Amino acid sequence: MSSNAETKVAIRDLYKIFGADAAAMTDRVRDGMSKDDLLEAHGHVLGLKNINLDVAAHHIQVVMGLSGSGKSTLIRHINRLIEPTAGSVVVDGADVLGMTQQELREFRRSKASMVFQRFALMPHRTVADNVSYGLRVQGLDKAECAERSRRWIDRVGLTGYEDYYTTQLSGGMQQRVGLARALATDAEILLMDEPFSALDPLIRTDMQDILLDLQTELHKTIVFITHDLEEALRLGNNIAILRDGEAVQIGTPQDIVMRPADDYVADFIKDINRGRAIEVGSIMDAESANGAPQIDAATVLDDALQSLIGTGAEVASVTRDGKPVGSVRLERIASAMARPD
Repeated sequence: MSSNAETKVAIRDLYKIFGADAAAMTDRVRDGMSKDDLLEAHGHVLGLKNINLDVAAHHIQVVMGLSGSGKSTLIRHINRLIEPTAGSVVVDGADVLGMTQQELREFRRSKASMVFQRFALMPHRTVADNVSYGLRVQGLDKAECAERSRRWIDRVGLTGYEDYYTTQLSGGMQQRVGLARALATDAEILLMDEPFSALDPLIRTDMQDILLDLQTELHKTIVFITHDLEEALRLGNNIAILRDGEAVQIGTPQDIVMRPADDYVADFIKDINRGRAIEVGSIMDAESANGAPQIDAATVLDDALQSLIGTGAEVASVTRDGKPVGSVRLERIASAMARPD
């Protein structure tokens, strides 16, 4: 997160242990007991260990990891679908864990909407009824519900399907309904738990495009769970990688790819298309190249390579907001695109 970014969600010293005597097990975990040892010796399951994460307002925070890493457990603490064993979750200065049941219901209704992997739609209701469900829970009148539902159905590309039942739709269309339902309540925070993982690759890419287009306009705070690194790199302003309930690295996509924290993260990134993930600004030299073709710092290496080849130049001037900030040579781009040993 940039130093001037406002923190929307602050998670501090968060632990979750599943079992009959979870609180007593926390000190054992703090003292270094592993997930496997905790289960074998005491019959308790370590869900989260000492998670500290600042989610920036209006950004997409990706949380990723393999199955069992704790990512879905983490996101469910933000709207308190799961109670922590220890730690705090603060949203806009309000302690979520200290909320009364009424305050928590209101928080879930209007502040934080959730989009699930398996859609969680109501099959006996139409698309319009599903999208307007959260609005009815908020107490809006019928006309307002219909108008807002219609607007969001249109925004996700489902105009004409308002009266269809969700069981009549494809998986990709069902997930559009789920996204429209979350957006219709105008919640500031979207909690998205592997929302696209059940979709075919082409449909999945299409849904990513829709989300990025909407985010460009709406500037929501999004916590997005995935086990797919390509998806994480494409969507995230910031990425937290979990392993066995613990955050092993938190950083920008460029941080993750260029400076993996350990062998576990390095193994995660070894097979990615580096040309589509690494930006020129991450590999540029500080000295300028006057008179050279210009390339924006946010340009990925694949596009930068094509641009330089097209001009016949060996070096490009790297710019940010139209101003020169450095330079990059053709051989440096090619070298950075190669898979590391």
